[in-house]
Amino acid sequence: MILDFSFYLFIAVAVTGFIWLLDKFVFEKKRNQVVQSSSQSHQGVEISSQAKEPVIVEYSKSFFPVLLIVFLLRGFIVEPFRIPSGSMLPSLYIGDFILVNKFAYGVRLPVINKKIIELSEPERGDVVVFRYPRDPNLDYIKRIIGLPGDHIAYYNKVLYVNGKPIEREFVGPYKGPGQTYANEYKEKLEGAEHDILLLPARPNNLQGEYIVPEGMYFAMGDNRDNSNDSRVWGPVPESNLLGKAFMIWMHYSDEWHFERIGNVIK
Repeated sequence: MILDFSFYLFIAVAVTGFIWLLDKFVFEKKRNQVVQSSSQSHQGVEISSQAKEPVIVEYSKSFFPVLLIVFLLRGFIVEPFRIPSGSMLPSLYIGDFILVNKFAYGVRLPVINKKIIELSEPERGDVVVFRYPRDPNLDYIKRIIGLPGDHIAYYNKVLYVNGKPIEREFVGPYKGPGQTYANEYKEKLEGAEHDILLLPARPNNLQGEYIVPEGMYFAMGDNRDNSNDSRVWGPVPESNLLGKAFMIWMHYSDEWHFERIGNVIK
């Protein structure tokens, strides 16, 4: 079991819910009985004081529904993530806050990430968030390049899928933040276009050929010469997938960049 934020959120939901239910069905009745027995009469009118809830019960009743809604939203519908590195430049900047569709590839149980309902499978070009195979406590974001059974090759900074070089078009020197001395290209993968970066002065040390095993996916960063991805640590198991990234909802690094709000992730 992965001890991440979802796990601790689940514990918070379970604890606050347990305290609320225990008080409602056990201790609340006992408190009311004590209050009723201590009721006083004044001038023929009965005066009774209402039983006061313990502070921990008040907090549990207040926080439980909020925590439950957040847990269900994050676990089954959409989850926010923050981009911590430049491996997905120029598509995603350091400091981008993104939204991830949690049911794009099937409905999974939160915390244990076990799929219970099949919906669809990842496609080439999808930007996905997944648990890093070498350390499942870390979440990574990359682009799906290879599907199960694909033959992937990367030589002289050219990507090949099943023996065919992937078409790309030179855009020009990269002028965005987070990377210097890079050239930007528009890559066409399965008919979908996205931008990548290549560093002309950096030698290609990550070339080779790979056969993607069944139940796994080959993932690469868009910043091809500055990405720790499947070329280094191998393919991503399907069970590690957390969802498909689809939108930037906020950006903050050294300052706010409001123009990135609402940008669709391609």
